[in-house]
Amino acid sequence: MKDVVVAGGTTGMGREIALHYLRAGARVTVIGSTPSRGEDLLAAARELPGTAVFLHADLLSVAENHRVIKELESRYDKLDVLVLAAMVPFVRRRETVDGLEGTFVLYYLSRFILSFGLTELLERGENPIIANLGATGITKGAVNWDDLQFARKYSTVKATISGGRANDLLAVHYLQNHPDGRTKYFGIQPPYTKSGTNHLPQPLRALAKVSAALFAKPAAESVRDTLEVLEAQPAERLILRAVGRPVDPGLKTFDPRAARRLYELTKELI
Repeated sequence: MKDVVVAGGTTGMGREIALHYLRAGARVTVIGSTPSRGEDLLAAARELPGTAVFLHADLLSVAENHRVIKELESRYDKLDVLVLAAMVPFVRRRETVDGLEGTFVLYYLSRFILSFGLTELLERGENPIIANLGATGITKGAVNWDDLQFARKYSTVKATISGGRANDLLAVHYLQNHPDGRTKYFGIQPPYTKSGTNHLPQPLRALAKVSAALFAKPAAESVRDTLEVLEAQPAERLILRAVGRPVDPGLKTFDPRAARRLYELTKELI
């Protein structure tokens, strides 16, 4: 029986991945910040053969990420799949309880903490894999090295791009720091997906709804390529896909030197 953890698993593609594994009879823990969405997921899971647990947590907090790790260590002897899907674009700069910028935390730092912190459990899994939903394959922009927390001049777009580039480097420096491990790292750029707009203020919410209705795919459709890779388990440890197509790991966004630099900066932060 597979043991699966999905961070950001109450909506969008994260929810669809969780439901997929529940249909297959897995034990699935879904991490989310909204209890009502967690209850909805648990209600859907009651009709499925797998076992679902909802873990309420605010992944914007460094301490909460560590609490999640401890709870999972008490619940599991191993992990087979860790899915990292939690993400919210903040229209205005959101400073967390740790004094960090919210996009940076959700898009990179939380994923760093969970990836590294759950490695021991993953290494006990049969074919362990970390699936990280982000912007793999997009080369626009770079990490905002001079101001990682956008303390001086915040922009939603620039913060999201910087977080996406940091997320790409996470895949690289995770493997740099676990060269002899068995856990694979799967970086994903999914199709444009309908995943909810309630986090946005008006009029952006209305515009996003119209755009999603016209162009976005349902989450159940968007997730198909990702699930195929998760089931097929390619041989390489660094698996990169953009809208279902392979991505060249030699792209500048996966520069090993930049990955080491970000890793060292991250250690100083936490």
